[in-house]
Order: sequence, then C-alpha cells, then structure tokens
Amino acid sequence: MNTLKKKLLLLSFCCLWIISSSQAEQRNLLSNLTNEEVLLEQLLPGKSWVSFPVYTDRDAWNRIPEQYRLLLIEKGEKALGFEWGVVKATDYLEFVRSGDRNVMQNPLNARTNALKDLVLAELAEGKGRFLDQIINGIWTISEQSTWALSAHMYLQQAGIGLPDVEEPVIDLIVGEISSLFSWTHHFLKDEFDRVDTLISKRIRFEIRKRVLDVYYERDDFWWMSFGNSHVNNWNVWVNHNMLATIMLMEEDPILKAKYVYKSMCSVDQFINFYKPDGGCDEGPSYWGHAGGAMFEYLEMLGKATGGSIDIFDREIIKNIGRYIYRAHIAYPYVINFADASSRSSGRPGIVYRYGKDIQDPVMQSYGAFLAEKANWTQKLPGGNMEAVLTNLFMLQEIIKADSKEPLISDFFLPDLQICGARDKKDSSEGFFFAAKGGHNQENHNHNDVGNFILYFNGQPALIDVGVGTYTRQTFSDQRYEIWTMQSQYHNTPTINSVQQLPGVQYSARNIVFSKKGKAVKLQVDIAGAYPQEAMVNSWIRTIKFKRGSSLSIKEDFNLEKRTGETSINFMTCLVPEKKSDGGVQLKGNGFALLLEYDIKKTDLRIEEKIIKDRRLKNNWGEVLYRLVFTSKTELLSDEIEFVIKAY
Repeated sequence: MNTLKKKLLLLSFCCLWIISSSQAEQRNLLSNLTNEEVLLEQLLPGKSWVSFPVYTDRDAWNRIPEQYRLLLIEKGEKALGFEWGVVKATDYLEFVRSGDRNVMQNPLNARTNALKDLVLAELAEGKGRFLDQIINGIWTISEQSTWALSAHMYLQQAGIGLPDVEEPVIDLIVGEISSLFSWTHHFLKDEFDRVDTLISKRIRFEIRKRVLDVYYERDDFWWMSFGNSHVNNWNVWVNHNMLATIMLMEEDPILKAKYVYKSMCSVDQFINFYKPDGGCDEGPSYWGHAGGAMFEYLEMLGKATGGSIDIFDREIIKNIGRYIYRAHIAYPYVINFADASSRSSGRPGIVYRYGKDIQDPVMQSYGAFLAEKANWTQKLPGGNMEAVLTNLFMLQEIIKADSKEPLISDFFLPDLQICGARDKKDSSEGFFFAAKGGHNQENHNHNDVGNFILYFNGQPALIDVGVGTYTRQTFSDQRYEIWTMQSQYHNTPTINSVQQLPGVQYSARNIVFSKKGKAVKLQVDIAGAYPQEAMVNSWIRTIKFKRGSSLSIKEDFNLEKRTGETSINFMTCLVPEKKSDGGVQLKGNGFALLLEYDIKKTDLRIEEKIIKDRRLKNNWGEVLYRLVFTSKTELLSDEIEFVIKAY
C-alpha cells in the first residue's frame, strides 16, 4: 500500500467516531454577535487584555503564596540539567512499524514540560537564573521538523511516517507548543533581547511558519469543522491555542480581527454540534478538553474583547458545563461509556470558573471539591502554562470556596440518551446506575447501545471496561477487532451469535425515561443496534431501579429466527461466585451483591479475562470477569429478567 493510501485509510478510520456537522443545529452563537469589521473595534489593543502581570512586576508575582513559588522554582531547578536530546526520525517511523505512539510522544512531552517548568520558575523567581536553559529549550524545539505527533501525521498529504517539512500541519500538540512559545515570548521577550534579539526573532519565525500562516491559509483541516466536516474535542482544544497565539503574536490588528473571527466561526461548529442537553459523548475524562476547552476559549475571547463577546447566559453553554457533574458517580469514579476513563480528577480550575460564569453553585462547588481532592493546599495545580498561572492567581479563592461533591439524585439527557440515578441524593451509599441508548458512531465510539453500569457504595460492580492504551489500531479499520470495543464485552446481549456493528444507523429506538416515587426506569429497544443477520425484530431492555432496594434488567425480545446462541453478557471487576439456586455473588470491598437469574431460562458461564494492557490494569487490576447468561428457550419471543440486590 503506498503512502497516500495509508494516509487516506488512517484518516478515514481516525475520524470514524466523529459525526458530521451537517446534522448540527446552526446556532452560530459567536459569529452572529459580530463581524470582522466590528470585531476590529471590539478587540482590546496589544496585550492589554492579558490579566497576568508582566515579568518585571515582581510585587505582583510575589503575591503568589511563597510555598507555591518555591514549588515552581524547585521544578525549574530539576529542569536546569535537562538534556534536550532529539526526537529521532525513527521515533516517527515507529508508529508505522509497530503502532507505538509513545516512542515519539515521550521525548517531545519531556521537552515541552521542561520548557514550561523553566519558564514558570523564572516567572516565580525573576532573577534570570533559568534563562539560558529556556533559550536552549526554545532552540532545540524549534529545530524539530514538526511539532505534530507521529499519530497525527495523517494530516499531511504524505501520510503517516516522517514529517514533510514542506507541508506544516496543525494538530493538538502543535497548538499546545504554539501557545507555550507565545506565552514565553510575551513574558520574556525583553529578557531574551538583552541576551540576543535573534531569540525572540526565532520564536516569531517559528510561530509564523508553523502556525499562523498555516491557520490563516487553510480551511481544510477536519478539526476546523468547516464545510460539513467533523466535530469533536480537537476543534476547541486547537482553537483555544490558536486564539492565544493570534492574540499574543499577531501585530497587524486587521489580520488579528480577521482570524480571531475565523476561530469564532470554527468554534461555532463545535457548539452547533451539541444537542440542547449539552451531553458530551466523548465522556467526562474528555470533557476537560471538549466542553472545558470551549470554556477556556470563551473565557479568553471575553477578555480579548473586554467582555463584548459573552454567551455564558445561553442554555446550551450552561448545559455543556453541567454535564461534568451529572456524569459524576463518587470520587474518583465517573460514567465512562466509550473511550472515557472510569476515574477522573477533572480540571478543578476550569470546573470552578465555568460554574462561576454560568452561576451554577453545584458546578462551582464541584470545582472546589476537585481542587481539594487534588490537594491544592499543598501541591501545584497541573496543566499547561496558561492553566497553571490562571489557577495560581485564583488559588486562594478556590481553596476558600464551598466544596461539595455533586451527588445528584438522578438525571436524563434525552439527546445523548444517557441517564443515571442513585439511592440517596448527597450520598454515595447504596446503588448508583447509569445506562445509555444512543448509536454506534459516537465520538470515541464503542459498540455499546443499551449498555449500563452499576456501582455500590461508590465502588464499581458491573462495569464498562473502557479503552486500553492507544495505538495505531485504536483509530484504524481494525478498531473493532479490539475486544474492549465489542458489544460482547459490554453489558449487552449477543443475539444469534451476532454482535452490534459500528455506524450511526445502528442505534437505539423508542427510549423512555421515567421516575415515580422511589422508582426510576429506562426502557429502550436496542434491536436496531444489530445487523440483519441477528434476526431480531425487537429487543426491549427495561432497567428498573428501586431506590434502597434493587436494580432489575428485563429483556423482552422477539426474534425472527433462532440461528445461533443468544446470551446476555455482564462485565464485572468483582470475583463472581455461582450459587446453586440461580444466583451469583459479587463480593466487593465491604459489601456483597447477589445477581439473581432464572435457571430455567438461562445457563451461566463465567469467563476470566486476564488484563495485560497497562492502562486497563491501572483501572481494574489483573483480571476481569464476563458473566455469559445463555438463553435456553427455543421460543422466538420471551422475557428474561435479572435482579441485583445487596446481600
């Protein structure tokens, strides 16, 4: 296969989980507020919009509490001896040869983290002690052929492999490094010029060549979402960094207004993509660089325009924010459908500021709670340089704010088709369940229509396994050969030996959520998620939650034929023990559950799944279990019910 074909194939499947913006509601909240000519007047001149103090204002920098300044300096001192090394050609080729991304990513991440730590240390200390090593970092990173990741070289015409220096591309990391270089230039330009004016000139040259000219000239990167292109978290993640770069580095006010407006039109496509309920189909662990990155973009745009552009009063913007606490189970666990991680520490500063700007006290106090869990009273906030500085200058406010875990009673997002409920509001004791309908072409999709998870006392019981370490296969035509992506390894049926298939056409039907008294119910027909070979007319899954009592899963199905084994699969991280009278004990840390089933209708097979992937091991340990309940009946229509209670 030639290189171009490789590129096209990978691009096709890299975007396989992304939905076209043609399906989106054309709100255009940002671009409808202004135009290029008006924006030219709205943008504040020069760097007057920047809220951080200049490097020479030592009194302002010293207002960061001493313990944090010392931590910044300590991290910078560790980077004083950093060997900048090289990101080798073979590091890029490794992605082609083995699918390993980290061979290339690790040395690049080490470089950018060292540069960030050195700049922050210099800002905290202000004595010039870190300047030479900062200059080394700028020079070394500038010498790289590209700042883009090996996994993202499909963006160039030559495809994956070595970067083509004649075609610079912009991916997530190009944006991050562009922002890092831009902020470094902003803070330290005068100090660089005292050493040699060519340092700042080199930064400006690299930003112009690699980023600004490319962003200005091209509209065809899929993440820009123009022309009914694709929409996911790349859009706002990159555009936030492009906005920072343009505002900090572009000196021509006409060009600045023109391309800030372009970024607004692009971000509009991200907002348009979201349905009114604000649900993030990428999951809570991606929200920080999806809805959270959108917030950072809107926050910076508001500063850049002196508050002229502000859409935080719009309900869709509020709901995109609220999703993050609606998806919270019990710290650190979150609802992790698709590629999302089961554990998330969130982005405390963003959650807090977002909640503050939309005047949502639940979200604001959740941000303070996450900061408390991240031990911000003792440790530095994480993130890129802009995030660290923003959090440090708001640290005392966040630390002193009301802190509360958002243990909401229940929720239903009718557009995303996800629901959740717990036994008691404001308590992690007892049951929590979440379930979904949806379709099989969601962002970071797994074939999981009708899937559900169950927790008890804040601990996982029936789980969504999630995703392993990303490799080339993860975003290729072989994605669904990975077991974690398959419906048989989710809490869903296998019908006539047939699993669900990927594609927006494989979707849930007739989803209904209801609650009355202590009962919460989700009913959905998941037959549409299976291909014709499954021979299924309808498969109505009803999940009924009785607060303080039990969770039941009833499968009411009608088959056209019986051509293979039909089973209902449950995944668990708890050791199952089969009981003779139609029950399975699932014993956790300080609790035990009993899963009851009808031995007249189903046979149970318990399978061990040994976990080898490091990412999955970190979440679940060495082994998981699949409970396979095989239908014994020959009837074409039947009901099978499972009931789960606390022992």
